[in-house]
Amino acid sequence: MCGIFAYLNYNLNRERRYILEVLFNGLRRLEYRGYDSAGISIDCSSSVSNVPSPSPHSPPPLLFRQEGNIESLVKSVYQEVDATKLNLEETFSVHAGIAHTRWATHGEPAPRNSHPQSSGPENEFLVVHNGVITNYEVLKETLVRHGFTFDSETDTEVIPKLAKFIFDKANEEGDQTVAFSQVVLEVMRHLEGAYALIFKSRHYPNELIACKRGSPLLLGVKEFSPETSNGAIFGDLKFPMKDEKPKELFLSSDVHAVVEHTKKVLMIEDGEVVHLKDGGVSILKFDTDKGKLSGGLARPASVQRALSVLQMEVEQINKGNYEHYMQKEIHQQPESLTTTMRGRLIRGGSCKDKTVLLGGLKEHLRTIRRSRRIVFIGCGTSYNAALASRPIMEELSGIPVSMEIASDLLDRQGPIYREDTAVFVSQSGETADTLNALQYALENGALCVGITNTVGSAIARTTHCGIHINAGAEIGVASTKAYTSQIVVMVMMALAIGSDTISNQARREAIIDGLFEFPNKVREVLKLDQEMKELAKLLIAEQSLLMFGRGYNYATALEGALKVKEVALMHSEGILAGEMKHGPLALVDENLPIIVIATHDACFSKQQSVIQQLHARKGRLIVMCSKGDAASVCLGGSSRVIEVPQVEDCLQPVINIVPLQLLAYHLTVLRGYNVDQPRNLAKSVTTE
Repeated sequence: MCGIFAYLNYNLNRERRYILEVLFNGLRRLEYRGYDSAGISIDCSSSVSNVPSPSPHSPPPLLFRQEGNIESLVKSVYQEVDATKLNLEETFSVHAGIAHTRWATHGEPAPRNSHPQSSGPENEFLVVHNGVITNYEVLKETLVRHGFTFDSETDTEVIPKLAKFIFDKANEEGDQTVAFSQVVLEVMRHLEGAYALIFKSRHYPNELIACKRGSPLLLGVKEFSPETSNGAIFGDLKFPMKDEKPKELFLSSDVHAVVEHTKKVLMIEDGEVVHLKDGGVSILKFDTDKGKLSGGLARPASVQRALSVLQMEVEQINKGNYEHYMQKEIHQQPESLTTTMRGRLIRGGSCKDKTVLLGGLKEHLRTIRRSRRIVFIGCGTSYNAALASRPIMEELSGIPVSMEIASDLLDRQGPIYREDTAVFVSQSGETADTLNALQYALENGALCVGITNTVGSAIARTTHCGIHINAGAEIGVASTKAYTSQIVVMVMMALAIGSDTISNQARREAIIDGLFEFPNKVREVLKLDQEMKELAKLLIAEQSLLMFGRGYNYATALEGALKVKEVALMHSEGILAGEMKHGPLALVDENLPIIVIATHDACFSKQQSVIQQLHARKGRLIVMCSKGDAASVCLGGSSRVIEVPQVEDCLQPVINIVPLQLLAYHLTVLRGYNVDQPRNLAKSVTTE
């Protein structure tokens, strides 16, 4: 949801064409987050590079905004460049540019509502924003009373106008040296809600300021040798950083837009203000409790931080030989699952020397075992992954496990106790609803465990302990490999919690043996790709699809239906098979396609009964079963059967979801929709 990107080159000659392409490519790397419009801002002339201090005479920055995809923005920018005779070869030794992809929340997708949002006709202050300002209406009323007019319907527009109001007021009061950082800190003091912001101003040429509260934001640094421009990075950089070395600085809401330039990054913390000026980086801490200091604007102390190194390769964010990211990520699952388990499964020389090592939980296992209950909290696909893992967690831990959708927990103010272990499941680690629920659980004294795919994410930093799923970069909006890795991580978590119980030792060892063989089982089920494509051809014109699951595979039915709903834009519904006779049976006829998941586990005989009842009502059945069970589930040869490998029951949901992922993928392609960027959806949901 909303991607923000900025690029600043210092003591490094870059042509305007190069700067534009860096900004455009940064936005392309953020496309997967979901968006409906885009925009950028660059400087009008390289003369601003020679302005030594804030000058009202520096030319206004150029602003380009466009509804639709990034290529529409690119086309419109170059058309305007041609029309205005703007020199693309003009060189800048210092230049600060900002860019944004917008996912509409306040106001329809339109150029006027796109970012960067401006303080007025002269573009004195420009802002890109990810998040929601909850008190924008009050701020807007105040600014209107002071003579400001608004052009957009967005909550964001109050931010640059508030910055101009604060700047003008400081100058009226005789403070001619007000720093950019002081203006931004005063803006932050008035804002309520979640945000990541980047500011650009003609009053502070070649400077950028970034700040955040709740929404993700990071800084990337690439230093060059003074003698060359080959991008050689040297030294362990720490902040505050002040030097004259040639460098490129990047700000982004996501590592995917930075990794192709540098692996040295700083994850910006909530309340931090990062100021890029004169080749240096300074970090200030905004304290909401201190507010405005006496005698003028706040002057907070600086913060010292060190860069970290990304464990990611550029190849991970490319499609390779695949047509779409979703297709690549489905077929990557044998490798992503291997990475998830690497170093965590131990199987020694003795057949009984089988265990799970989860370093992130090691110091807290005793506390978890003493919990009154374990509460899984998540949204969407992450909730489904937790639901698939609940039975094995209850079985091996002996602790009651409850499920909570993050937004509903907060709406109800559901009880969370100090004796609870709250497990927060999120692929991005930045999901707004889940983060709010995390704060609620912390306030109530629960032990908080995070399960995310993003090192350094807000959930990873805020929870007491946790497990990274290590599935690798997932670009497709519809989660596939992160979902299966989440299930495997939670199965391993159950194994670790229950490792002190002798009575379930044989069961634990059987699961560990199954995990060692698991990637090969996933490779086997991926061979159903063509079969799923043929099934998709039969379903291409359908308007609705039902999926029935039970036990471990109730979650599979929910997740399979969600995948079809997300990308193929077909109504689909996952239903608990035990509830079939309590309403859903009324929908059954010879036309409605129904997928029944009936792999061999404790619920197999019950699913056979479901199949019989649906068959008796002439249901149009597609049955997923274990290899060798086709005859017992295909009554009278009237059902279409999907046979999958048999594994341990707690691992079967991972096997069973793969054909449904493939079905959703092929349905989407055949129906002509965008697989990787489904309508109205965003990868990282950073607003409520």
